[in-house]
Amino acid sequence: MLELIIFAGLAAIVLYQLYSVLGRRVGRQPEDAAAAEARAGAPERPTDRPADPADDGVALSGLAAIRARDPSFDIDRFLAGCKQAYEMTVRAFAAGDRATLRNLLAPNVMASFETAIAQRENEGGSETVEFLHPPRADLEKADVEGDFARATVRFLAEFRSRTKGAEGEAVDDRRTAELWTFERNLSNRDPNWILVHVDAAEA
Repeated sequence: MLELIIFAGLAAIVLYQLYSVLGRRVGRQPEDAAAAEARAGAPERPTDRPADPADDGVALSGLAAIRARDPSFDIDRFLAGCKQAYEMTVRAFAAGDRATLRNLLAPNVMASFETAIAQRENEGGSETVEFLHPPRADLEKADVEGDFARATVRFLAEFRSRTKGAEGEAVDDRRTAELWTFERNLSNRDPNWILVHVDAAEA
């Protein structure tokens, strides 16, 4: 009987030790994997909202600055309008059409064009222009200063110029590369842009 009691006590001790070892969580458990999958499937809670540039005083530039003032601004539609304005301006200048030019040009540019037109007329000359291909227009830069948006567009064009003068008639096929800067008052409801500067550019 005493031996049975001793064996029973030893068995109890061994079973307790086995439970202590086997009952512990060792390594990754199946329920851990399930919890990890649940966390992976759940959307992360945002911590801090990304700061809006306007909130921390960062100034916008380029197209972002124009769109901030005029959300309807579309670059493709703008460049399409620039191509039309370019052709109209070149043709009007050749024809001496001052009325059309005044609607497209800033006063300083109009003054330069007026001088060239007057000189040609005084010399008894005339000119017509025919575009061989639609001009190419690419935006070079854009920005906003105060209420005024400015966009510089690079034009590549091919056209045929027919001139008449004291020396007779001449036909000249030209390829031009120019940078035209357009401006618009964003505080004005008028959506039209006007030409404020012209520069030569590399082809």
